[in-house]
Amino acid sequence: MSAYLDWLEDINERDSRVQAVRRRSLAFDPGTFPAAFPYVEPFLKEDGGNWRRQVHYLVAALWASHWKAGREGAKVPVAIAVAHYAMAHHTREQLNGRASSTERRFITLLDADTDELPYRLRQMIALLKEQAIDFDALLTDLLRWSSPNKRTQNQWARQFYRTLQQDTDLPEESETEEESV
Repeated sequence: MSAYLDWLEDINERDSRVQAVRRRSLAFDPGTFPAAFPYVEPFLKEDGGNWRRQVHYLVAALWASHWKAGREGAKVPVAIAVAHYAMAHHTREQLNGRASSTERRFITLLDADTDELPYRLRQMIALLKEQAIDFDALLTDLLRWSSPNKRTQNQWARQFYRTLQQDTDLPEESETEEESV
């Protein structure tokens, strides 16, 4: 677990009201709910920019809303958790054919800019309430969300579709003539 999540866990163990404050902060833009300031700002010792600050507030709030599920089971990245959710809630035909509602939501999340991302991510994490999410990976991924090469979004897409492929009867990609040469 990262130092930040360890710190959030430690605060939560000392005062359970902290979790309620952080959960309540989801109703606001990240970093704008004054009651949450005492529980995030001390960790943000250096000035890393507004996006870094927003991500830390968002992850703290999402972690607090997902806290019980996150304590049990193997923690998985968001994209893999979404794929597991899709497989559990959609028929095999939906997964092999047209996009399921979960897949459409996931694609919308991947396409979100930094202004839309907190809202889209809150929706997605709410769907995944039964799964243990890897919030360390989420924090790292969100910090590089705005990368020009869309590194996080590409990684999430690979994780999502590869997980779906492993657990469905989708055909494997065949080797082309160019690849075999």
